[in-house]
Amino acid sequence: MTTLLKTDLGTIPLIGRGKVRDLYAVGDALLMVATDRISAFDHVLGTGIPGKGKILTQLSLFWFDLVRDIVPNHLIATEVKDFPAELHQYADQLEGRSMLVKRAQMFPVECVARGYIAGSGWKEYKASGTVCGVKLPAGLQDGSQLPEPMFTPSTKSQDGTHDENIPYTDVETVVGVDDAHELRRLTLAIYEKAGRHAKSKGLILADTKFEFGRTQDGIVLADEVLTPDSSRFWEASGWKPGGAQPSFDKQFVRDYLESIRWNKQAPAPSLPDDVAKRTLEKYLEAFRRLTGREIDVTV
Repeated sequence: MTTLLKTDLGTIPLIGRGKVRDLYAVGDALLMVATDRISAFDHVLGTGIPGKGKILTQLSLFWFDLVRDIVPNHLIATEVKDFPAELHQYADQLEGRSMLVKRAQMFPVECVARGYIAGSGWKEYKASGTVCGVKLPAGLQDGSQLPEPMFTPSTKSQDGTHDENIPYTDVETVVGVDDAHELRRLTLAIYEKAGRHAKSKGLILADTKFEFGRTQDGIVLADEVLTPDSSRFWEASGWKPGGAQPSFDKQFVRDYLESIRWNKQAPAPSLPDDVAKRTLEKYLEAFRRLTGREIDVTV
């Protein structure tokens, strides 16, 4: 099983490399390629998860289709045969893990929806009883269901640093009142529909984040969507507030890094084979449960 950590598309202009995705300019469009890189604590690790990029891409495509009645997306083509001819020679790097997408003017905020309190939301609540400045009932525990789903936006880090929760009024200031209202409406509508689907598969969608942009056709859903990299999926039957919930993401990776007392400074360590394998198994299980399909990541 091979692991793709870095793409090389010859003379195709590289715009940049994120923690997971490599982005190229292809005429008036963009090519997003999901590698097998994995990050934790805001650092890309020395070891990838084989096939992870394909799982993330195919899961995003499933969700883009499921929520297209709520909001359009930025997809142009998802199969190499439908890409411009100059990309065909790189099919071994692109097949199953790339998307040709429309350029969009991206909104400079992360649109986060929470139905349960965990992660940075739990940390803020413990400190102040609020999430993004919104007062919540007393007595909530780590993993508690919120009275109703919340729109809890955050900054969008441009330099790899950690995103920070911000109040809704900051979103109004940055993007304008009308766009802020629409981003909140879309975020909660997608979360509600995705949460119902996850529940039908025995999973809880605890929280997730979306990125939106604007094209000449209006607001579109962009980047990746509702994957274990951007969402917390929990096993519904095992949900028990009062601590961290077993999740379908890179928790094995975080737990390992905590166990070796890594100082969370560069350079990031590599992962033992068993940790990488268990992480891949969680991503695969999430894909199978949510889509009802199998995916071959061995090629």
